[in-house]
Amino acid sequence: MHVPHLLSIVTLGPIAAAAVLALIPERLARLHRWLALIVSVVLFAASCLIWVGFNPNLPGFQLDSGPIPWIPQFGISYHLGVDGISLLLVLLTTLLVPVVVLGSWRSVTEHVKGFHICLLLLTAGMLGAFLSLDMFLFYVFWELMLIPMYFIIGVWGGPRRIYAAVKFFIYTMVGSVLMLVAILYVAWYHHQLTGVWSFAYAAFLKTGPQLAMGTSFFGSPQMLVFAAFGLAFAIKVPMFPFHTWLPDAHVEAPTGGSIILAGVLLKLGTYGFLRFNRALLPQAWEAFAPLLMVLAVIGIIYGAWVALVQPDMKKLVAYSSVSHLGFVMLGLAAGTAASTQGAILQMVNHGLSTGALFLLVGVIYERRHTRMIADYGGIATVVPIFTGAFLLVTLSSIGLPGLNGFVGEFLILAGAWQQHPVAVILGALGIVFGAVYMLWMVQRVFWNPFSHEENRSLKDMNLREVLAVAPLLVFIVWIGVHPTTFLSPMEAAVRLLLGH
Repeated sequence: MHVPHLLSIVTLGPIAAAAVLALIPERLARLHRWLALIVSVVLFAASCLIWVGFNPNLPGFQLDSGPIPWIPQFGISYHLGVDGISLLLVLLTTLLVPVVVLGSWRSVTEHVKGFHICLLLLTAGMLGAFLSLDMFLFYVFWELMLIPMYFIIGVWGGPRRIYAAVKFFIYTMVGSVLMLVAILYVAWYHHQLTGVWSFAYAAFLKTGPQLAMGTSFFGSPQMLVFAAFGLAFAIKVPMFPFHTWLPDAHVEAPTGGSIILAGVLLKLGTYGFLRFNRALLPQAWEAFAPLLMVLAVIGIIYGAWVALVQPDMKKLVAYSSVSHLGFVMLGLAAGTAASTQGAILQMVNHGLSTGALFLLVGVIYERRHTRMIADYGGIATVVPIFTGAFLLVTLSSIGLPGLNGFVGEFLILAGAWQQHPVAVILGALGIVFGAVYMLWMVQRVFWNPFSHEENRSLKDMNLREVLAVAPLLVFIVWIGVHPTTFLSPMEAAVRLLLGH
């Protein structure tokens, strides 16, 4: 089914919806919630149409919107397109937005209008960044994400929300400025070579590899451009040692903010490494790949060790993200077709499992107003539906065969094994540690002796909460049982990108 300008509808639709919400009085909070939910469900349906209209046998970009001249004197245009790499991330984004709306239904009680406007603008920024085929347009959408996420943490977050929001803003802004300098430099270099200004991604694909490598780091334009892009994306992932903003942001963010932060925003870092550092700067990628692999392995083990000693469930899940995103970077750094496909699938897997974990932690927090593991124990018999959902997501997170996490981790480790066996062995240790900290948390929360009488009155998940988590559980099982559905569309695009 072909719908004209479908990508523009998906990307710009949330901005139009946010404008409509801005016209509705603040006191009509229920209407704001329902309109945001309807818009988010329509966005997911539209992204499913993108999936249906996508031809997995074509390696390039499809369903183009544009190019439409925007600032023609500098070759800047509005141009969107989707390939097998961005397709799954667009689906993940639009799936998580209605989950966030449902998950925030009761937890966000003040400034409801502002929250949903920020969420819709954030959605537009994320989708625009995944779909942009113009580098200046990509940067605009990248920056668009920053402001609403800052407000989501700073207005609706926990007691230290201002500190966490400012830290998030400063870290991200430093990387963004360096990335802008890199984009401008490549555009200038393209102009020097051709006499034409262009910010088109296709033009950058031709110009990037022509940047000189030089004999030293500071004498190498390609290495410097790689470092500027790489720092922006390493902060966003976040890779060790640029990860320190993440636990604060996660712990202080509201439930919906944590879901979207872990589920999508962090993936823009790994997506950037693949789409820009890997594709545009292949020689510098070869030089930097060993360092990226070392940092990835450190992140896997460090994140797991720190998660192991966390007394707070939300902080434990936050540090688990550092570990899981380390696996994605390991797969990208290994650079084989299998490990790269595994890394892309693992981006989606992490969004599903960690997004679900943050949602479920938020569900229990709304009832007890504590996230401390020690404040629970033996609640499996009190909240059986919640227990079942939490256990399934935990097994997904630790990579149990038959669920989504196993497929991605297996492809990453199998694809990297031949050339990087030491990194694979160390990465596999991270899987073991992951099982330890996740299962130990589950044991203490659900099956330890019943030690807090106030937990006897806990209410199980209601219909709204079940509807929020159910789609994530469906995809967790679907990917685990039939991964080909999700691997096939990306195969041609991955092989094309690795051949650049």
